[in-house]
Parts: sequence; structure tokens; C-alpha cells
Amino acid sequence: MKYHHYNKSVRERHLEKLYKGIRRFQDSYYKKERDFFKRLSKGQKPEALFITCVDSRVDPNLLTQSRPGELLTLRTPGNIIPPFGNIEDGNSSAGTLEFAVIELKVKDIILCGHSGCGAIEALYKSAEELKTMPHLKDWLQLAAPVRKMIERNYSKVTPESRQRLTEEENVLYQLHNVQTYPFVDQAVKEERLNLHGWYYDICKGDVYTAHA
Repeated sequence: MKYHHYNKSVRERHLEKLYKGIRRFQDSYYKKERDFFKRLSKGQKPEALFITCVDSRVDPNLLTQSRPGELLTLRTPGNIIPPFGNIEDGNSSAGTLEFAVIELKVKDIILCGHSGCGAIEALYKSAEELKTMPHLKDWLQLAAPVRKMIERNYSKVTPESRQRLTEEENVLYQLHNVQTYPFVDQAVKEERLNLHGWYYDICKGDVYTAHA
């Protein structure tokens, strides 16, 4: 693949809005912050790893009002993190955790779930309903214990309440999975690293927190 410097001659209709955004960025924000980006180009030193869902409505930098370089981000469907030793350690989540904790030495890991999560909704769908998305179906099995716990303890709640309860409980479960990695657990025990569970209500703009 050959890359070209972006210029105003590009006219793909379906991407025009994004290209216009690039132009606004280059003509305004970048020009005002040229020195900042020059410093940023020399390296990064984020103090936190922000783990959240791939949902397009969840923007970690917007939510926390962070500047480029302040947050390392990891996004997965349902903010699911495979536990240590799962998938033969051949997953990008494990690599990102290693990079964040061992190389960048972040001080905090935030795992943030959110309202209206499509992955959590899909957790309750049948195999037949997910047959066109086999990879997603397999991925969601990593959160199956959360579904089973909710079904066991909250069998009479409404579908809406079940969704919210599962989203919230999933944050705590995935945060536990994060700490199954020995280098994470060691950093926590040595008080070099703190783990935080967040839940973001998109409609209200509220963020609820829990500490592991």
C-alpha cells in the first residue's frame, strides 16, 4: 500500500466529513499547538491506561477532557479482557497491558463500561442469532460467567434492569481479569499501580466509580 500526504483533491463522498475534519484540525488546532505536537512527537508518557468498549459513543479523551499523550487506550467489544493464560496469551489485550505496565509504567488502569452496551446485549442472544458473527460469539464467552451470575441472582428483573446490572457487574469481573496478569498483580501489591472500575451513563453524562 502506498501512502499519500492528504490534500484537498481527495473527494470520496462517504469520507468527505472526515477529510473536512482533518483540514480543520490542520488549519486550526494543530497550528495553535504546533510546539505541543513537536514535543509529543518525541515520545509519550501517559499516566493511565483507559480500557473501554469499542462503542463509537464512548470517547475516553472527551469524557476525561484529556489531551493527546495523557491516556493510553485499549478498546474491546464489551470492554472484555481475557484472563491471564487465556487464548494462549496470543491476544492484543495482554500485549497492551504489558506495554502499559512494564514499559510505560502507568500509575492507573481504568476499566470503563457504559450504558446501552451492544456487546452486553448480545451476551443474551442465542448462538443462532450470532451465527453471522462467530468471532464475536466466541469473544463474548469470556463474559459468560457474568451472564450466569445475573441470571442466577436477578431472574425476575426487567430486561432493562438486567442490561444495566450486567453492564455494571461486567466492569468488576473484567477488572478482576486484569489483575490475573502477574505483572499487574505485582505492581498493585507494590503500590505502583491502582485499578479503577468506571461506569459511564451516556444519556446522563454521569460516571460511577468503584475501586478494586
